[in-house]
Amino acid sequence: MKINEILKPTFWKVVSVIIVTIGLVSTFYRFTRGLGATTNLHDMAPWGLWIGFDFLGVGLAAAGFTIAATVHIFHLHKYEPMVRPAILTAFIGYSIVVCLLVVDLGRPENFWHPLVMWNIHSVMFEITWCLICYTTVLILEFAPVVLEKFNLTAPIKYLRIISIPVVIAGVLFSTLHQSSFGSLYLIVPGKLHPLWYSSLLPVHFYISCIASGLSMIIFESFLIARAFPKDEGFHHTELKMNILSGASFAVLVALIAGFLLKSYDFINNGKISLLIKPSAETYLFYLEIITGTIVPISLLSFKKFREDKKWLYIISICVISGLILNRLNVSITGLIASSGVNYFPSFDEISITAMLVVLGVFAFRIVAKNFHLFEAAESHETVKERI
Repeated sequence: MKINEILKPTFWKVVSVIIVTIGLVSTFYRFTRGLGATTNLHDMAPWGLWIGFDFLGVGLAAAGFTIAATVHIFHLHKYEPMVRPAILTAFIGYSIVVCLLVVDLGRPENFWHPLVMWNIHSVMFEITWCLICYTTVLILEFAPVVLEKFNLTAPIKYLRIISIPVVIAGVLFSTLHQSSFGSLYLIVPGKLHPLWYSSLLPVHFYISCIASGLSMIIFESFLIARAFPKDEGFHHTELKMNILSGASFAVLVALIAGFLLKSYDFINNGKISLLIKPSAETYLFYLEIITGTIVPISLLSFKKFREDKKWLYIISICVISGLILNRLNVSITGLIASSGVNYFPSFDEISITAMLVVLGVFAFRIVAKNFHLFEAAESHETVKERI
């Protein structure tokens, strides 16, 4: 990407610069003035927007381990072009999560404590170490893309030798902490609203992240294809329709599994009556289920929608929106009533979050434009396997 192209002003570039500038100022205030002066968090509501966004970032990054396992472990090479965008999405998502975790710490200078102060009985300890390990795995998995750009073939050979163990480790670490985020809320049965509290919460989190992670790849593919059209010389910025259609069917299966599990939970635990109880929580729950589950399932059940790129784009937005609502409902909405206080993110909380999202989008755009992201070069092993 040329410098003059980067500096060429457009509406979205100007908006992005403004968001990042304001976010940097808010970040400075947060680290110089503390959490109390820059956020609306307090003792009764110690977790807010940032924790909800951490759950969201990890959930949307779930395609990383899903696609890697599909291709490298189950040998479904049809989906190989999805591996690189999935790994990049996961890495950017986890990078945002790590940044928000540091910002959210009351004593950010002590971020290194879990590395040397082990508490094996803590869910937070397990989540922290899984984040660290899986981020390392993502770096190893995406390294060949960067090395290919600079024709560094020797390191690529060594990375291919350890690729299968690395992928297995990645699936293990990601599976552990995707579900552990749900486990984190099992300790507050009297505080989290029963519409969202369940002993099956770890399973709910795991299944929903698979659907949303794959939807994120479909969403990104559509946007990148529009941003870098083929007639302008960009030949590796789009996933083929048969790949997207196959991924959308997997989304359908995950959504149905999640809906059936949630239905079982409501029936088995006598929570059906909560669905007719008028409250803000009930309305938000319906919005979450209808937007993120009912509408996508209804559309994806028809083959014509699964094979239409524009409809897949719309459906992916619905699934992603459903995940956003779910994670924010669990981390914020579902806890407000029991806390006895009202919480709404402060300007600084919103601006810092928006800044990191913009930087993540910019990073994805840079990589998509300058590296072979949507079409991996086939190795000799892959070709031999297909023959």
